[in-house]
Amino acid sequence: MLSRLFAPKVKVSAHCDLPCGVYDPAQARIEAESVKAVQEKYQANEDPHFRARAVVIKEQRAELAKHHVSVLWSDYFKAPHFEKYPQLHQLVNDTLKALSAAKASTDPKTGEKALELIAEIDKIFWETKKA
Repeated sequence: MLSRLFAPKVKVSAHCDLPCGVYDPAQARIEAESVKAVQEKYQANEDPHFRARAVVIKEQRAELAKHHVSVLWSDYFKAPHFEKYPQLHQLVNDTLKALSAAKASTDPKTGEKALELIAEIDKIFWETKKA
């Protein structure tokens, strides 16, 4: 009797952890934009204390960007997406590697490369949202 009382009344399903609307590559882009901006500020400032703080912030932001890309890959994108976009696995891997390179570098070109790859993920993401 208790099992009937506490049984779900409505069944729901979603292709992701929650009904859509909680995932967005913009989160990764914003963090990657911060990485590039910090790299530019690092290059424009010779103060060693400023540079030390900049490196810490850049590395934190790069790690957050990697997290957001990884969440898209593992929680949002599903088999039908990978079938329609066979380059998606490699694109995500390349993006994570680019973010690792930006994390390890103070060269803004590495931040720019990560942003370019995130833009490609963003394009695919929004195409999947239309479907």
